[in-house]
Amino acid sequence: MELFILIIVLAILAETTILILRKYKTTFSGKRKIYVDTSVLIDGRILNIARSGFIDGDLIILRSVLLELQLLADGKDSDKRIRARAGLETVSELERVININTEILDDGDKIKKVDNELLKIAKETKGTILTLDYNLIKVAKAEKIETLNINELALAVRNEFLPGEKIKIKILEKGSNRGQGVGHLNDGTMVVVESAANKIGKEIVVEFVKFYETPAGKMIFARPAKKR
Repeated sequence: MELFILIIVLAILAETTILILRKYKTTFSGKRKIYVDTSVLIDGRILNIARSGFIDGDLIILRSVLLELQLLADGKDSDKRIRARAGLETVSELERVININTEILDDGDKIKKVDNELLKIAKETKGTILTLDYNLIKVAKAEKIETLNINELALAVRNEFLPGEKIKIKILEKGSNRGQGVGHLNDGTMVVVESAANKIGKEIVVEFVKFYETPAGKMIFARPAKKR
């Protein structure tokens, strides 16, 4: 009788294992599973990183992440619409990159809290979350889930600038303080330029003044370079 019960228990455990494997079944190569979140797809830099061959695992995009992008792309906020559509295009381009395996994982077609779903699946499969979301990174670390942050990669490989150095950047918008203009370096680093609020849409030469490390990355303060 005890042997019969043991066989039944083992059969149930085997069936449960099969169901779990079916739930997350996809054509993984056996490499590290890297789950890509919405912020990374909207950012777009992952595409060039994938093309470079530096990704050491399979890129996995949850169906719920795509659904979140679709909702944003159909929303009323024009800025979010543009960025979300760019994110969807990034997905299509990633699937065409030859030297990386990109998979869409069907985690259901219902609207979910994407961060919670990423954390749940990454923990269950011992995967890594690729994100730019500072709060998601904090929660993942608390849950002992490995994360990758493109901002940290950009800081690690970029050339370090020194105060006094000059560079030409385009002023894109006004800063938070009066008179400030804001631009970005090629790696996405924010540059706050004093006395540049009236230069929006123009490229100007700026001189670096101060550098600050923030949880979201490095921020640079600059001023318009003096003409000689």
